[in-house]
Amino acid sequence: MPVSFRYLIIIIAGSLLFFPFLGHVHLFDWDEINFAECAREMIVSHDYLRMQIDFQPFWEKPPLFIWMQVLAMKLFGVNEYAARFPNAFIGVVTLVTLYYAGKRVIGDRLATWWTVIYAATWLPHFYFKSGIIDPLFNLLIFLAFFQVYLLRYENRKSLHAILAGLFLGLAVLTKGPVAILIALLAFGVYVVVNKGLWGYKIGYLLLIALSAFVTTSLWFGIEAINHGWWFVSEFITYQVRLFQTEDAGHGGPFFYHFIILFIGCFPASMFLFQFSRKRSTTSEPARDFTRWMWILFWVVLILFSIVKTKIVHYSSLCYFPLTYLAALQLYRLSNERIDISKGVQALLLTIGSILGIAIASLPIVGINKAKLIPLIDDPFAVGNLQANVPWSYVECIWGILYLVGIWVSVMMMRRNFRIGMVVLAVVQIVIIQVTVLHFTPKIEAISQRAAIEYFKSFQGKDVYVKVLGYKSYAHLFYTKKQPPINENSYNEEWLLTGPVDKPTYFICKIMDADRYRAMPQLQQIGEKNGFVFFRRK
Repeated sequence: MPVSFRYLIIIIAGSLLFFPFLGHVHLFDWDEINFAECAREMIVSHDYLRMQIDFQPFWEKPPLFIWMQVLAMKLFGVNEYAARFPNAFIGVVTLVTLYYAGKRVIGDRLATWWTVIYAATWLPHFYFKSGIIDPLFNLLIFLAFFQVYLLRYENRKSLHAILAGLFLGLAVLTKGPVAILIALLAFGVYVVVNKGLWGYKIGYLLLIALSAFVTTSLWFGIEAINHGWWFVSEFITYQVRLFQTEDAGHGGPFFYHFIILFIGCFPASMFLFQFSRKRSTTSEPARDFTRWMWILFWVVLILFSIVKTKIVHYSSLCYFPLTYLAALQLYRLSNERIDISKGVQALLLTIGSILGIAIASLPIVGINKAKLIPLIDDPFAVGNLQANVPWSYVECIWGILYLVGIWVSVMMMRRNFRIGMVVLAVVQIVIIQVTVLHFTPKIEAISQRAAIEYFKSFQGKDVYVKVLGYKSYAHLFYTKKQPPINENSYNEEWLLTGPVDKPTYFICKIMDADRYRAMPQLQQIGEKNGFVFFRRK
C-alpha cells in the first residue's frame, strides 16, 4: 500500500472519530469554558493579543490555543463545536505525526501499532473531543523532542535545531514556561544517562535556544512592549504558584498521576508490564529514541507528582511516550514471536472488567439513586442527583458488551495476537464513542446543566449575573456577557448591597444558600439540582 494512501486513511479515520458531535454537550466548567471564554472575549473586544476573563487581564495561560479557538469561532460561531474543533484537528494531526515518527524510527508496523493504540486508549482519545489546551501543548513538546532526536542522526542539523526551538517556543506560547522546564530536565537526564552529549554540539543547542527565544518573543515581547512587564511578571508568578500550592483545591497524593495513567490509559498502560529477556532487534537509533521516550515519561510523571496542584490532564504529556512504549511491545509481540505474558493478560482482564462493570453500573445507579441519596453526606451531590436524567436497564448492555469484548480479545491474543489486539482496539474505540455520545450528556446534566440553563436564560438581557461562593466561568460564556460599563459590577459587595443600576441575579450552591437567604435584599427565585437562584429585590 502506498505511504500516501496510508496517511489518507489515517486522516479520514481520525476525522470520523474526532470531528462529529463535538457540540452535543455543554462545555464543562471550568477549564473548557475558561479557554472558550478567553476566545469569545477576544472576538468581542477585538483585542487579539491580550488574554482576558470578564474583560480583565488574565495571566494564567498564553494565547496560542485561544487563537485557534478564535479562528474556529469565526468559522462556526461562538459555540461548543467551535471551542472543541481545534483539538479534533490536533487529534488528526497527532495520529499522522505518530505514524510518521514511528515509521522514521522503526518502520511501518511499529507506526501502525502506535497510531492504533493511541486512538484506542481512553484518555488520549477522549481529550481530542475536549476544549482544553493540553493536546496542542503535548503535540508541540513531542515534535520538539522528535526534532532533537533527528538532530543527532540526520544530515540537516541546522534545520532540525531550528524546528526543535520553534516547536518548543510554540509550546511555551500554549502553556507557559513549563515547556522549557520539561525540556531542560529531560535533556539533563539524557546527558547523565549517556554520560555526555553524545554528538549534540553546543552550537546546535544554542541554535535551539535562539529559535525558541525568538518564537516565544513573538507574543511575550510584544506584550511587554505594549503593556509593560507587569503582565509577564504576573504570568510567571502564577506558574510558580501552581508548583508550590494546591490551586482551587486541586490537591492529591504523590501517586495521583500514577493511578490516572494506569487506569485512564487502558489498555496501552497494561503493555508496559510486558517484560522480556530477549534483546530487542531494533537499531541503535531506535533504541536511542526509546531511551528518549522513557526519559520523557518519567520526567513528566515525577515532575507533576511533585507539583502540589493535581489535575488529571497535567500528566497528559505522558500519553506520547506511554503509547510508544506500549506500541513497541505490540510490535515485538506480533513480529518477534514473543508470547504475551500472563501478567499482562491478567491486567487486561482485571482493569477491563472493572471499567466494564463501572459502565454497566451507571444506569443501575441512576435508576436506584433514591436508595443511594440517604448514604451521601454532601448536600450539593445530593442536589445533583435530583436531576431528571432518564436511565434504562437496557443501557447496561454497553458495559456488558465491553466486558465481553475485553475477555474475547484477550482469549484471541493467546492464539493469534494480532487479531486479538485488533479486536481489542475496535472494542475500545466503539465504547469510547458510546461513552462520549451517550453517557457524557447524562453526566453533564447531573453535574452542571441546571446552572448552564439558568445562565443561558439571560442571553441578550441587560442584567448583572454573579456566581457566589464558588469559582466558575460559565456565567460569562453562557450569558454572552458584554464589556461592563459600570466598574462597580466587579464588586460582589456592591452587587449584593449597593445601589445597582440594572436587574441583578445570583447563583450559589445549596450548601451556601442559607447565608444568602438570610439577606433581606435577596429573593430566592428557584432551586434546581444543587443550585439556588436569587435576584435583588
